[in-house]
Amino acid sequence: MNFHLTPGAEGLRTRLFHIIFESDTPGAKAFDIALIALILLSVAVILLGSVEVYAERYGEVFYYLEWSFTVLFSIELILRIYCLERPTLYLKSFYGIVDLIAVLPPWLVLFVPGAHGLVIVRLLRVLRIFRILRLMEFVGEARLLLDALKRSMRQILLFFSGVFMVVTLFAALMYNIESPEAGFTSIPMSMYWAIVSMTTVGYGDIVPATALGKSITVLLMLLGYSIIAVPTGVFSAQVIRSIREERYSEEACPGCGHERHEKRARYCLRCGTWLDEDSEDPRKKEEDKSAPEDN
Repeated sequence: MNFHLTPGAEGLRTRLFHIIFESDTPGAKAFDIALIALILLSVAVILLGSVEVYAERYGEVFYYLEWSFTVLFSIELILRIYCLERPTLYLKSFYGIVDLIAVLPPWLVLFVPGAHGLVIVRLLRVLRIFRILRLMEFVGEARLLLDALKRSMRQILLFFSGVFMVVTLFAALMYNIESPEAGFTSIPMSMYWAIVSMTTVGYGDIVPATALGKSITVLLMLLGYSIIAVPTGVFSAQVIRSIREERYSEEACPGCGHERHEKRARYCLRCGTWLDEDSEDPRKKEEDKSAPEDN
């Protein structure tokens, strides 16, 4: 996790920070492993609780287990907030929001009058599945993918804007060509048909009846095949860029000026110059040691 978080005062808050937000000590590793296990167990309880057979047989067990997980995750969230110098910085981050979504729903249910009869309560309970997103915190590759997604966001948004315009134009066209009996009762309904056709899903609930409408459908499907790979290519390019930045350094060789060395490289690939300017080349030390012997 890299949000430039800093611990609060020295003492207990600093020790908690190193355990909760870092992973280079035995205590921090044990905390991470325990947290991953709890997340997986809580998600398993939610999944099994949605199966009617298990819910009828073990509903009470699931209820107490879920509240146990809720209390534990609530304590963990409180400790995270307590040990930080600026808790709002964490709460505004991706993982902070996921933590809140995963913890708050069970508590909100308690304070909603007549909760058992509200559909929204079911939604709040399902939101607990967001705990699974917290596993991304423990995977370095997940951070790399998130970074690539952020970089490609503008291109992807521009692409979807273009797709939305195409869908709207084709929907308006089909609304005027086809009859309501074929399912094209409105432009929004025609947009649904256009999206289904462009993605080549083809549910078959709305089907054009005229020859012109079928020809337009074929054109839209071919267009969908040609553009569906665009966001994948944009995202893949950003992933490759992130991988390169993760692996390679932008610093130039002091000897020949060559760039793009691996971050762990000690010598230049082209000229063999020592790359770390803050420390002395160990080869010079060897030369200095052997110099008196040669004399």
